[in-house]
Amino acid sequence: MKTREDVKIINQGLDGEMDEFRQWFRVRVHRMLAPGRKPFDDLDVKPRSQLANGNFGHQVCSVQDEQLPQEQQVQIQYFTHHSFRYYWNDAIQNFAFYQGLEDVKVSCAHIHAEHSRGLTKALQDYRRLFFGENEIAVRVPSLFKLLTKEVLNPFYIFQLFSVVLWTAEDYYYYATAIVFMSVISIATSLYTIRKQYVMLHDMVASHSVVRVSVCRGDKDTEQAMSTELVPGDVIAIPANGMVMPCDAVLFQGTCVVNESMLTGESVPVTKTSLPSSGDEAARRYSMEEHKRHTLFCGTDVIQTRFYAGELVKAVVIRTGFSTEKGQLVRCILHPKPTDFRLYRDAYLFLLCLVGVAGIGFVYTIVLSIMNKVPAKTIIIESLDIITITIPPALPAAMTAGIVYAQRRLKRVGIFCISPQRINMCGQLNLVCFDKTGTLTEDGLDLWGIHRAEHGSFVAPEPGPAEERLVKSAFVACMATCHSLTKIEGELSGDPLDLKMFASTGWVLEEPTEEETALHNPLMPTVVRPPKRAITGDGQSQSQVQNMSCELGIVRQFPFSSVLQRMSVVVRRLGDKHMEAFLKGAPEVVAGLCKPHSVPQSFTETLESYTRQGFRVIALAHRQLESKLSWHKVQTLSRDLIETNMEFLGLIVMQNKIKQETAGVLTELRRANIRTLMVTGDNMLTAVSVARDCGMVRPHENVIVADAAPPRDSLPPCITWRYVDKPAQTASDDQTAQILVEEEMYHFALNGRAFAVITEHFPQLIQKLALRATVFARMAPDQKTQLVEVLQGIDYIVGMCGDGANDCGALKRAHSGISLSELEASVASPFTSSTSNISCVPNLIREGRAALITSFCVFKFMALYSIIQYISVILLYWILSNLGDFQFLFIDLVIILIIAFTMSLNPAWKDLVRQRPPSSLISGPLLCSVLTQILTCLAFQVLAFYLVQQQSWYETWTPQSDACNVSRPSSFSDRRNGTTSHDHKNIRNYENTSLFYVSSFQYLAVAIVFSKGKPFRQPSYKNWPFMLSCVGLYSFLLFIMLYPISAIDNFLEIVCVPHDWRVALVIVVAANAVVSFMLEILIVDIILWRLVFRGSQGANGPRESSSGDTPQVANDSWGALFLSRLFCRRNKPPKVLYRHLALELQDDANWPPKPSTVTYAAEAQPHISATL
Repeated sequence: MKTREDVKIINQGLDGEMDEFRQWFRVRVHRMLAPGRKPFDDLDVKPRSQLANGNFGHQVCSVQDEQLPQEQQVQIQYFTHHSFRYYWNDAIQNFAFYQGLEDVKVSCAHIHAEHSRGLTKALQDYRRLFFGENEIAVRVPSLFKLLTKEVLNPFYIFQLFSVVLWTAEDYYYYATAIVFMSVISIATSLYTIRKQYVMLHDMVASHSVVRVSVCRGDKDTEQAMSTELVPGDVIAIPANGMVMPCDAVLFQGTCVVNESMLTGESVPVTKTSLPSSGDEAARRYSMEEHKRHTLFCGTDVIQTRFYAGELVKAVVIRTGFSTEKGQLVRCILHPKPTDFRLYRDAYLFLLCLVGVAGIGFVYTIVLSIMNKVPAKTIIIESLDIITITIPPALPAAMTAGIVYAQRRLKRVGIFCISPQRINMCGQLNLVCFDKTGTLTEDGLDLWGIHRAEHGSFVAPEPGPAEERLVKSAFVACMATCHSLTKIEGELSGDPLDLKMFASTGWVLEEPTEEETALHNPLMPTVVRPPKRAITGDGQSQSQVQNMSCELGIVRQFPFSSVLQRMSVVVRRLGDKHMEAFLKGAPEVVAGLCKPHSVPQSFTETLESYTRQGFRVIALAHRQLESKLSWHKVQTLSRDLIETNMEFLGLIVMQNKIKQETAGVLTELRRANIRTLMVTGDNMLTAVSVARDCGMVRPHENVIVADAAPPRDSLPPCITWRYVDKPAQTASDDQTAQILVEEEMYHFALNGRAFAVITEHFPQLIQKLALRATVFARMAPDQKTQLVEVLQGIDYIVGMCGDGANDCGALKRAHSGISLSELEASVASPFTSSTSNISCVPNLIREGRAALITSFCVFKFMALYSIIQYISVILLYWILSNLGDFQFLFIDLVIILIIAFTMSLNPAWKDLVRQRPPSSLISGPLLCSVLTQILTCLAFQVLAFYLVQQQSWYETWTPQSDACNVSRPSSFSDRRNGTTSHDHKNIRNYENTSLFYVSSFQYLAVAIVFSKGKPFRQPSYKNWPFMLSCVGLYSFLLFIMLYPISAIDNFLEIVCVPHDWRVALVIVVAANAVVSFMLEILIVDIILWRLVFRGSQGANGPRESSSGDTPQVANDSWGALFLSRLFCRRNKPPKVLYRHLALELQDDANWPPKPSTVTYAAEAQPHISATL
């Protein structure tokens, strides 16, 4: 049974990521027959071999089940869009997308109870109807399909129209040149697109299809291809590991996994089984919340740990494009459309050119009818005006600047996979930075330890390796509470854990596969002090001591970014009872300890360390009941273990700021580019690092917004707390005094406060984002949300991170730059080979240069079209036109050479405060283009008029010899007409004069528009461009002043007197001078510096005007006068963040006063009573 119908569906009605596109699309809806309506319905279906799988492509499947009559089957409508399948849902009366086992909303305990036995073959086949084959299929389109899609581009259709028209006019050379350029452009584009598809296909297909062991019931397993897997299947993970073909949750055993493909983090991660009892088991399974128990598609399982005779098992959660890897590939295949103002304005500008072409079209028809021109000629010449007005080489010329910028970026170690975003980098006005590995060094150094005994701190100690501390619980916690593992004999794991364990000097030993098989219980990982080389009687004593200090790690609860802690259960050799050790954020650990064990000076001590920029980790310990057995411990929830702990003390780690950080942040601040820190570290540590690197200056206040969710009858609230400033030095006093009046302040939020404020204080989140500089304890998804908030108030946001937890934010930002070169960076538009943030100003400089180049090239190509349009319109008046080889010389020799060489200007060495324009439809740019158009029009009309007033002027014939004519021509001969010798009337004095003048005009506007400082290097340093201009100027002057008959015949130029040639030189020189003066005086000085200067920046505080020089004061008066003249004095800001800044300037209650509270119940954000 097969039926099809066309429907039009809006994305807003669909679930998933496509909502953000807000685009209409047309799809073909299919229908299929199935035993049930939903994939997780309980069906009583007997096994059979011919149950169809639905063929995940566009073909419709029909289920013919001999056990289930056709009339008992249901008809389901579905369609496929962007690699996802959507099925009609009667309950919501819309199409819905089935993601996987999470759709059932099962708890962790339910997965153990109901989904640990696997699926029958029939049920597996049924679910495959809905989920399709488990593969991430990146199909490489055929060259024919790519060619068809590329050629159907409106631009190439227009080019085809132009070529047909030029062929009809016998302009074979120019048509051939355009066809050659188009073929090269299409071939290059096809090669690039196909190469990207092939690379992505190879990356995905390398581990896409593997053989897996599928469990049927408790004991039965069978080998199957990974493409057959569906959500709910149970697979066995082999002991030697595998590359995961799906997303699955581990419910039996332990795995060590390399997740670098997804996270960019090459550190192996330990995955433990899903909790089966306790409060945590009662929670609903969430892939994000339970990612420490989830094996993601594409990640590499390195090792497994298991009970003897039992398999390491996992339940399949998602398959195909629904997996984490599948969604990453889908983002690459179907990226979010780039909405950049430059490209939108370019289309508007082209529409204006189409309007100008329409005027010329009508003018040509009317003029031709008045002169009784044949109909064929009227059609060809009127259509020719359209091809002249819209330049065919515009896209190639615009792309050249981006390609050159991409090559320059590559030379400085920045690699780009999305060249269109280079222009966007030129508009960045805010950059978010990760802290660890980005602003600071990746590794941590142990500064010291601060132990606690009997509820009080002892003196700080340099390290734990002293002999007297070997048997202490503090050192035992450092030696066991980690997720380290040995891979090929080398310790691997989190750098912090590695540094902490190395400081103890202890040794880690893991059981071999043979040792594990000999014991019923899980063989533990053992840590022990190193064997000391003691001779004589001391040797046995040392061995006894080492044996008594050996610790076996029985159970591990991995670190959770949500819980901000990890713990282990260990057993000391010879002891009957077990112990629990806890490590995590100091605030969290202290809250899980007995109050009497936490020193009273805990808060003061912690703040003293974090203010100095140290990273602090707290340790705790607890002795468990002796009745607990090994097997019992394996089923306990961590909530029962991590309670009533004894506080042991603090580990103080030093995270040094990278050498380049402070200088780069200073450079960005001087360029009026705002900087933020987004980190998962402690709040006070983050604030300290922000001060040390210059993101927050010493004299500036930091206001911590500490938000609390609703509790009992209390509404959610925000407590505003001012962080103490460090002591100011004498050199800072003057600077602080100057800026006190400006009330410089920064907000600081942690992840918990960000979540509460986003949910309960939506009216405050944008106000806080306007001044917030430090975001601490932020989860990966919160970083992405922050980028979206900043984009919501019209910031152009950049994100710089090391790729570990920043992938989402890197993808969401306008410009994301990863400092990691691992596979995760495939999601980031830019990747730097240097591991510091010096790449950020380099990228912004190149972006600004590329953006200005795009503006310059677009303006030049627009002027080229208009200049040629003016020439043709004037020549149409006398029923003439430019010759075929004149068009060829202008378009190929002048325009292409200039357009491709004027894009070679490198970026300016300094990052200036002024930002380039973001729009082509802006005052200065429009004034620049219009003044040049009027100038070119005036001088072409002047040349056209003056040549007809010359005494030697007559109707040109092959016998004319104006170079030697001394008699004046009669008035009756002063009108050109068509002749039998030149039926197109190309050769005449007007044509020759306009050809010379317009050729020089192309060069003049190219030099005028090719600007250098402050965004690009001066044009005189662009030697290909200068060489081209000098060469073309010299050639044109030479053939104009010293005519060569061969060149004149080729270009269809007629001989004119030498005096007129000199006059043309004067006209051309005057034209160039006027063009330069108008551009410099009106556009650069009056408009940019005085009228539109106020629109640049406004990101940071207003600079003090107390030290203004007389020149600055004069500029201010000039700006005031011209702003009023142009009606811009009280014009509201266009971007939302400036509008918010103006509003907050008049708010007397902002920023909030210290130690005050804001409640969500209040109608307006009003500050309540002081604490």
